[in-house]
Amino acid sequence: MTAAAADANREHKNSVFTMLFDDKAVLLELSNALFGARYGADTPIEVTTLKNVLSRGRVNDLSYILDDRLIVLIEHQSTMSDVMPYRMLLYIAETYSQLYHNRMQYRRYKFPLKRPKFIVLYNGDEDMKEDVLILRLSDMFAKFAPEDGAADGGLIDLELTVTVYNIKDGRNANIVKYCKTLREYGIFTDMIRENRKTMSLEEAIRKAVADSIDQNVLKTFLLKHKQEIETMLLTDWDWNVALDVSKEEGFEMGWDKGMEKGKGIAAEEIARAMKEEGADVNFIAKVTNLPIDAIQKL
Repeated sequence: MTAAAADANREHKNSVFTMLFDDKAVLLELSNALFGARYGADTPIEVTTLKNVLSRGRVNDLSYILDDRLIVLIEHQSTMSDVMPYRMLLYIAETYSQLYHNRMQYRRYKFPLKRPKFIVLYNGDEDMKEDVLILRLSDMFAKFAPEDGAADGGLIDLELTVTVYNIKDGRNANIVKYCKTLREYGIFTDMIRENRKTMSLEEAIRKAVADSIDQNVLKTFLLKHKQEIETMLLTDWDWNVALDVSKEEGFEMGWDKGMEKGKGIAAEEIARAMKEEGADVNFIAKVTNLPIDAIQKL
């Protein structure tokens, strides 16, 4: 499944991850594990996770103010996404807008902004070679060749970095070791993933919930929210939506690759590249005006 598919899959929905970590004690545990700190029980924490009023869901996974100094934004990802810096930019802009009165932007003198930390916790199926990966917003900006005569000389005036921690298969063991909730959440999601190999999605989720309770994995949380959790997971793992978006992304990537290779001359080159990226054959035929049987032979 592609990154875009995953985004479409979960947009504006509550998630089990968000519900699980929407607790001050758990957030302190997670913060100490992530930052190697020793924040005590009396450390102030204010949850600032953005909410979608219309759907009553969440816009982002998790954000909170730690010790009245840091704004920590955390996303849980089961599919790698290179667009996380852009998403985090939108999240932090909205968070600042809600934290500070609109009149603050017209002040003459600067005022202290709470410092942001952008974090992604990854535990999906795709192979992530690195234990820690840094994603930069600047890598997403359009590139200009010297001959284009860019007025700014190619300088980047805006930067945002996201730290991605790979927490699957024992990676970043210190983080998982010192955050019991995160460790058990990983065990729970692994159960679902393993069950999916031989069961329907609904069966896989229900068995994972039952087995986790029996094995004392997130037991209190699962017993309290069992029905709601099962419904959330069925929604979040909507593979039909993911497939549709995957086809669309396959078209976009394939078209770009084909145009680059064929320079707009050969429809076959475009069709071949689109096919390699997983675009639907009927859709390729519609775009390139090639017969379906010819596309299938590429």
